[in-house]
Amino acid sequence: MRIIAKRTLREFWESDPKYADVQSPLEAWHEEALKADWTKPTEIKVQFRNASIIKDSRVVFNIKGNDYRLVVKINYPYRVVYIRFIGTHAQYDEIDVEKV
Repeated sequence: MRIIAKRTLREFWESDPKYADVQSPLEAWHEEALKADWTKPTEIKVQFRNASIIKDSRVVFNIKGNDYRLVVKINYPYRVVYIRFIGTHAQYDEIDVEKV
């Protein structure tokens, strides 16, 4: 999969020292996603059982034991993952996952 863009993840963990603990889990997720070849949501659920499939091709990943949430939008035919949101669980609760 192509991921647009890792920079978004890096900017998050560098934005505040309290987010430094998510760097390794995000890099691990990024590496797994790069190697993946997801053609449909069920393939994501096989690899990431705790992922939540949302309408409009969005997926929510629990990162670092659900301390953080990562929202992506996936273009399955072109194998592109667009990072839409990364934040703490509390920050996630404040967004509309279907609109970010």
